[in-house]
Amino acid sequence: MACPFFYPVERFQEGEWATPPRLPLGDPYHGMCLVNPTRERRPELEVERHYCNLGYARGKCPHFPAAAEADSVRMMVAADTESVLRLEYVIERDHTALKHGSLECSLNQDRWVVGHSNDLLRRQAQAYLESYLRRKREPQLRARHPHRR
Repeated sequence: MACPFFYPVERFQEGEWATPPRLPLGDPYHGMCLVNPTRERRPELEVERHYCNLGYARGKCPHFPAAAEADSVRMMVAADTESVLRLEYVIERDHTALKHGSLECSLNQDRWVVGHSNDLLRRQAQAYLESYLRRKREPQLRARHPHRR
């Protein structure tokens, strides 16, 4: 579950986080904290690792507002065909769903055909999608290049 205020910008470079835990966006990301959307903030590396990428930072992250409605955003693949990938998202507070919905990406057109009006949620979904597709291709890459890890 990523922080509901985390706008992922770029994946961590190889080795930048030696052994990341299982992450809600699939891969670890650097990004922006949008607690205050008019004043973007680049979180410190440890804050990104422990709170932005993992969520549930209420009372722990120095930037997380105590009165925030949600604690985290969870994504999962609901359908994966050759042409369409559908994601389900759940916005949570105290491990309880507040809101949920679907987003659909046309893989042929490389665009969201069913999106969301929230830019931050769309970007988290895009990061999750990119991580998912990269991991899906990884076994094929390893088979072609067995010396790579």
